[in-house]
Amino acid sequence: MVNRTDSNKARIKRHQRVRNKISGTPERPRLSVYRSLKHIYAQLIDDVNGVTLVSASTVEKDFAEYGGNKDAASKVGKLLAERATAKGIDACVFDRGGYIYHGRVQSLAEGAREGGLKF
Repeated sequence: MVNRTDSNKARIKRHQRVRNKISGTPERPRLSVYRSLKHIYAQLIDDVNGVTLVSASTVEKDFAEYGGNKDAASKVGKLLAERATAKGIDACVFDRGGYIYHGRVQSLAEGAREGGLKF
């Protein structure tokens, strides 16, 4: 019998390795990404105070189209950047959440950069 590795468990281990090295501050929060099969979520987190400063996702009421593709991820990144600049945040640290920097995660990051966030 062949044992198959649990990909989510491996992702969580990768995420823990990254989280040991990076942390968000009030001046430069951590942009955390989580993706499921149907949706993508992003939030700016201040790890010093343990507070989410800004968030955006495809499950919000004003987001009408399908949330599991690169176009939706790019729109979420732009929306997050727009909300962040409204709160006076212009720089952040990118936390890819253990996912490879490819596809939807990359589109979200590029959308956030287009919206004005620097990382």
